[in-house]
Amino acid sequence: MNKILQLISKHKENIEKRQFKAGETIFLENDTCKAIGVVKKGEISIKSYFSNGKEITYNTLNEGQMFGNNLIFSSKPTYRGDVIAEKDSEIFFIDRPTLIEILKTDGEFLVEYLSEQSDFSKSLNFKIKLLTIQSAEDRIQYYLTFNKGLITYKTITKLANELYMTRESLSRTLKKMRENGVIKIEGKKISLMVEKYN
Repeated sequence: MNKILQLISKHKENIEKRQFKAGETIFLENDTCKAIGVVKKGEISIKSYFSNGKEITYNTLNEGQMFGNNLIFSSKPTYRGDVIAEKDSEIFFIDRPTLIEILKTDGEFLVEYLSEQSDFSKSLNFKIKLLTIQSAEDRIQYYLTFNKGLITYKTITKLANELYMTRESLSRTLKKMRENGVIKIEGKKISLMVEKYN
């Protein structure tokens, strides 16, 4: 079992657990965050939709990962996107007073919580850097380098969302990169043959 889930089990009498069906909206953009969520099982995503029909996925979370932890102590604790169950999911919710008490009394939980916060900050910095790269090919190379030269994807649409690209642009660029010997594509795996970034 994931470490954070193990630690939560020690405090479960004070923690709410809820179930959601695939496709169910857990929170809407601009809802107030009153508790952190920890995914017990399933998968959730945080995304926004625009008037032109475009969808942007900010984050995808699986077992043991948290959401709302960057908002719960914010002066403006509102969600920046819809929180949606991508699969049937179970989620623990820890409200702010309970979280403060656990952080004060459980040193192990405190360390894991701070580690999650640190990982979130690194992930955010990576996404900001990704968005600053205008060239589609350079963006893909940077993404591959960040993932040690190899990525496995479920669908091309999900990969395009992670790269903040359209599906068409991603497919076209991947084809060109493969023809030029920059990448190798085997099934749903893409590996980097020529590394541009250190």
